[in-house]
Amino acid sequence: MQIRQSRRQFLLAGGIALAGSMVPSGIAKAHQKFPWPEAKSTEHFWYRLQPEGLYIDSQRGNWAFAFGKDRLYLSDENARTWAWEKEFPEAQKITFSHIFTNGNVLFATSNRLFLSTDRLKTIREVPVLNPDGSVYRPHEPKNPDRPGWYFYSLSGITSWMLKDREILVWGNYCNVLGGASPINIYYSVDNGQTVKLAYSFGRNPHFCDDGSEGGGSTGTPLGNPDNPVLCRHIHSVAYNPAEDAFYCCTGDFNRPGWFECHWLRGAYDWAGDRWDWKVVVSASQNTRYKSGGINCVDGRIWWISDANGPLPHDRGLFSCRPEDLPHTERHTMHYNPVYECGCMVINGPVILAGHLGPACPYHAGIIISLDGGETWAEHDLVEFGKRAVVRIHPPNEEGWYRLELRRGWIERADVLFVKPKI
Repeated sequence: MQIRQSRRQFLLAGGIALAGSMVPSGIAKAHQKFPWPEAKSTEHFWYRLQPEGLYIDSQRGNWAFAFGKDRLYLSDENARTWAWEKEFPEAQKITFSHIFTNGNVLFATSNRLFLSTDRLKTIREVPVLNPDGSVYRPHEPKNPDRPGWYFYSLSGITSWMLKDREILVWGNYCNVLGGASPINIYYSVDNGQTVKLAYSFGRNPHFCDDGSEGGGSTGTPLGNPDNPVLCRHIHSVAYNPAEDAFYCCTGDFNRPGWFECHWLRGAYDWAGDRWDWKVVVSASQNTRYKSGGINCVDGRIWWISDANGPLPHDRGLFSCRPEDLPHTERHTMHYNPVYECGCMVINGPVILAGHLGPACPYHAGIIISLDGGETWAEHDLVEFGKRAVVRIHPPNEEGWYRLELRRGWIERADVLFVKPKI
């Protein structure tokens, strides 16, 4: 464990119905339990893995959504018991889920979205719509077993309350596993009943569908042919209430004459149901702009860098005013974890981030501040092996944050729960 001090102050902030064979009718089992492992402890937090037999994919307040072998589970008791259960043969293919404030559950397999509005009693497929309302159809994959990760997100926070309504906005981290995919930002303003494209990146010639895990230079081109902005995938999307605007950052590589790392700013017009996105910065992969974990606190934008590529690496945990984003000399570095990191959540005085195991000496490295950035600690949870920490969800009602521990860079492995000692 390492503890480092910072003198800088932190501004506290606080469809289409499924066929019966796909989702058979079932009766929810009352309050099924999966025993939790005993919690362990560090100086700064308690931690424990999820119960065996479950993959807890998302949480919100007292709610949790999980899947096991061929089944879905929903809890309203902080994952202590599971009151609702549903058979779902493709459960192990789930890549994304979100629990709305009204209790709706939106979840996705590789290239299909599903919604339940009645505690998993019924499930229907939700087609993605283009901005004009027509149906956006996933491409026909060269390898049916690798249709592309259309909906997987690195972010644990994907929705915000605007104008007394919840808006879900997220972008897909793709072209790594599961086949090639177009890169899109999606949104919903009606609790998952309708999902539409907010933005579609252009056709990157390096990530065509050739049937491989991440795509290549041959095969079917994917994306918006009219958009010259190209990337590999999306690292983070976040909302800044001070501006009523969204920010998106992407990765990954330097290409001859152009970059894949961009920061975009987007504004949503509620009355017209329209988006306006503009590129704020395009930069090299070895700079702080190759990043993730965007959080917006008291008007400032916070992020953490996973810069790599040519030396020197411009890494750290930064913040700035929105208008200063293109100007590195106006950024504040709050902490430098030395190695590349990609995910972070700020919740009141707690700042929680994680290392990317394959890129550093840590195994499952946790970065934490309990006092808004005044002091910092890093813990290496070696018992889990080499892991990348992603998809950090804010704490449930019992104070447990949810973190995904991915094997290598992105392969699904474990779910870890962390409770800061505050």
